[in-house]
Amino acid sequence: MTDRQTAGRRRKGRIPSPKGRPRRPAGPLPRSILAGHDEAVFRVLPQTVIDNLQRPASENALVWNLLYSQARPTLSLRSLLGLRPLWGTALPNESDEDLVPYFWGYSISGERLPRLDEALAAVDGPGQQTEVDLFLVGRRSLVLVEAKHMAGPGRCGRYGRGVCPEVHPEGAVLEAACRYWVEGESFFSANIDFGPRPTPESEPPPCAAHYQMGRTLLLGRALGQRLGLMPQVWLIVPRQRWARLERAWLDFAERLRDPADWRRLRVLAWEDVRASHPAAAA
Repeated sequence: MTDRQTAGRRRKGRIPSPKGRPRRPAGPLPRSILAGHDEAVFRVLPQTVIDNLQRPASENALVWNLLYSQARPTLSLRSLLGLRPLWGTALPNESDEDLVPYFWGYSISGERLPRLDEALAAVDGPGQQTEVDLFLVGRRSLVLVEAKHMAGPGRCGRYGRGVCPEVHPEGAVLEAACRYWVEGESFFSANIDFGPRPTPESEPPPCAAHYQMGRTLLLGRALGQRLGLMPQVWLIVPRQRWARLERAWLDFAERLRDPADWRRLRVLAWEDVRASHPAAAA
């Protein structure tokens, strides 16, 4: 790829700036951040996270405000598994672990989650990379948490714009094929039954509908393998929105090939997580 092409893709939002570069907010942190303004993590977060904090009903602000006070220095795996999930099975008798939180890939003290960038490169390649809201890292467990407020899990943006290299080859730019349909750690079909590889004649492919959760699952497997940890994927949503999201979630869950992946999926309600810790509910 030429420097000119790379620059063009950065302008379109396809390639983020180098991850090693510290990100400093242009001004004071938004009022949506209720505590922890002086934590080092805010000096290294990507600008995309800081920008999200500026939005009304910011999911990033909800994640931080809900869990920051609970997660110093760690969270209890058993207490989280003991919550009655919207989907999944409560496991109050599961052996406990202290889980260290990494908000958007960084600890509260600003340290990058070890080997995360290596796993991201293996799954997502050089393009726009998966930005998981929260990683919880224990002695045996690795929990990837996606938090949603007003929206559901993300769909494939390239398919939506009509530039999917599989379905819209005439509109695709640069890529001859979607990396998630090529053998390797990014290969959807190794772990998720998304049906046959899409073609221009295909019906809307499942991978377009479950794009964010599919990539999150693959990233969890890749990072868990590198760290020697068992990955889990959790979704946190408002209780009142679950009825609208349930059908899509069930469709995604039923497509997982490994029963162990299915058992480690979980959906929790914001309200239950908040109520489990009085300080956060206050």
